[in-house]
Amino acid sequence: MSRASDQAYARIRAHVLSGAVKPKEQLTEDQLAQITGFSRTPVREAVRRLEDELLLVRSESKRLFVADWSRDDIEEMFTLRQMLECHAAERAARRLTAAQVADLEAVNRTLREAIEQPEPDVARFLEANRRFHDAVLDAAHSPRLGQMLGRLVEAPVVLRTARSYSLDDLRQSARDHDELIAAFAARDPEWARAVMGSHLRRAFHTFAKTVGPATGNADGEV
Repeated sequence: MSRASDQAYARIRAHVLSGAVKPKEQLTEDQLAQITGFSRTPVREAVRRLEDELLLVRSESKRLFVADWSRDDIEEMFTLRQMLECHAAERAARRLTAAQVADLEAVNRTLREAIEQPEPDVARFLEANRRFHDAVLDAAHSPRLGQMLGRLVEAPVVLRTARSYSLDDLRQSARDHDELIAAFAARDPEWARAVMGSHLRRAFHTFAKTVGPATGNADGEV
């Protein structure tokens, strides 16, 4: 994979995850070449990677679109993510050093600063949130978990980014991280697993509100 295609991939991915394009919106290689500043060859390579990650999809006519998911799709993604990240949190609780716990505290301070601006800085929140969860995954020391989680962590964000979060939701996320840090500092795997589970389940319900009831359930109950 060329350096140009890596850069094109990063720019297109950031563009999609920023919410600048909406679910089901069509994209062309020419548009993406303009956005990234690269020629069509590295853009084409980058697009293939993003299709593998399910962030972009092709229609039967081979046109390219931003992926969209139903509520059922999102629930499955979050259920799988919950299974994997709870396991990661449990492993991390046994392995995190005091210095790594301090690093998590610093990342969460950055996250909190982002949401306590007069206008919450959602992009900065998302970046700090990604760093926090990546650090937990790194501490789990499981390459298999990393590979499996790569396609699940940010995919639902394309559908409805954290802009769908209320200020209370953003603050709750920071509080969940605080409790996770406490569980890690106590080296308590069961506590870490439980907190991560409730944290992700809460995130699912926040996202799910934006897409309506589950299939075949008029009341919208899960």
